[in-house]
Amino acid sequence: MGKIILRVDRVMADRKMSLKELSEKVGVSNVNLSKIKTGKISAIRFSTLEAICEVLHCQPGDILEYLPDETTEPDDIRKPV
Repeated sequence: MGKIILRVDRVMADRKMSLKELSEKVGVSNVNLSKIKTGKISAIRFSTLEAICEVLHCQPGDILEYLPDETTEPDDIRKPV
């Protein structure tokens, strides 16, 4: 099974926005936003994702990336579970 990689740090760098500034504008604690930025989370609320996208003027696909497992065949990805 592949994994989801968070690219918030890239978009923040592109926007020249600090973690503190993003935290204040999104309304999420610095600690929690840091965990999101470093990918040390297992879930994210849609409301938080929406707020991050609004502040960074981006789409969810700009900050979320799917990396398939090296053993996953392309056809396996499309099979219903």
